[in-house]
Amino acid sequence: MTWLSLPLAHWPPLAVPLQISGAISDDPTLTTVLTRVLGLAALAAILASLAAMLYRWYTREEIPAWLATLVGASGVALYLNAVGLFQQAVGSNPAEVFAPMVVLVNAASIGAAIVVSPAGRAVGDRVVQSAFAIVGSRELDTEVSRLVSNVGRVRPVELPEEADDIGDIEGHEPVPAATKAELAGKTLLVPRNLRGDDLRNRVVARVKEDYGVGYVDLELDDDGTVVTLSLGRRVAGLGTTLAPGFVAVAIRADPGAGASAGDAVQLWRRVETGESDGASGAGAETASRVASGELRAATGDVATVILEEADAESLDPDATYRLLTLPSDPGAEREFTSLLRAADETMDVVTVDAGSELDGATLGSIDATVAAVHAAGGAIEAIPPRSRELTGGDTLYLVARPERLREIVGLAAASP
Repeated sequence: MTWLSLPLAHWPPLAVPLQISGAISDDPTLTTVLTRVLGLAALAAILASLAAMLYRWYTREEIPAWLATLVGASGVALYLNAVGLFQQAVGSNPAEVFAPMVVLVNAASIGAAIVVSPAGRAVGDRVVQSAFAIVGSRELDTEVSRLVSNVGRVRPVELPEEADDIGDIEGHEPVPAATKAELAGKTLLVPRNLRGDDLRNRVVARVKEDYGVGYVDLELDDDGTVVTLSLGRRVAGLGTTLAPGFVAVAIRADPGAGASAGDAVQLWRRVETGESDGASGAGAETASRVASGELRAATGDVATVILEEADAESLDPDATYRLLTLPSDPGAEREFTSLLRAADETMDVVTVDAGSELDGATLGSIDATVAAVHAAGGAIEAIPPRSRELTGGDTLYLVARPERLREIVGLAAASP
């Protein structure tokens, strides 16, 4: 390999003898070198495309650009090391591995792989999107070609273009403005054969799962056009069984031997009165109740108690409390709250106006669960019979989906 010592001006054009990583070419020309570099670049693009397809299929998201580039360049680097450099290292002249031209060609191959990998990523991701659209996958919400949309088994559902057109569900925490901005203008692809409630449930499930929305009030036309879209957020907490307005606090306490998670407890603390007990001359002590709550866990002398926020602020982190277990169980409302938060339904209070469509109707005509009815000037009737007749001024405690509650509110309002 004495050709490396020749000046560059003495090299014959398009006939440069090169030792390429991978094999010794029978026709060592510059065209062969370029062909090999382009071939390795094509290999990188194919690997990046395959990685993008696999990533989209598994995660339903677009593969990061750096990951696709890493896969494409790693494939080329693996080929250069396993096939080319290894053969040269174990050959008759291992020193050729460090020849300037060999290093230059290898570097050019890796550089070309890095450049073309993003293009392979885009092609692979587009292929998978089109394939998902054809089979009617519900996980796709990106745009596909017009041909796939027309001949495939999907149809688009376009959300409102402006974030201001997405409303808030009354009685629930509003979702962040960033979530509305992300949803605005989105086009969701759904199977073409979905109609009515099935179509609405599919779109609602997509919005909840993909954007972390707690409650969705959606009304669609027969052709899939969005008429009303309102969102509500679930109140966050340490768990689904922690009701709003309550906190979980770890305190130093000594729960009774029979106490277990879920028991109603009272927190008591010893307080010095400042008076002498008469025997030892020390100050007398008395017990004072600090708060009431619910025991969740106990480990040694540390107990986790759920109590109201106002009571938690009065606790002393350096004090040691005694827990008194109560025979009653006040956790029924918390259990109901946890079940309600985990379900698609929500609860609302609706007052029936005189002269409305619900005035004189029976509870059986209401498409919702009526938990209780508070008659005007009367007592609250829990779980009323479906045959009960409503009158103006009655207050209904309803459990239903947000769109049903919106319809009932309209029926309970008096016509202008």
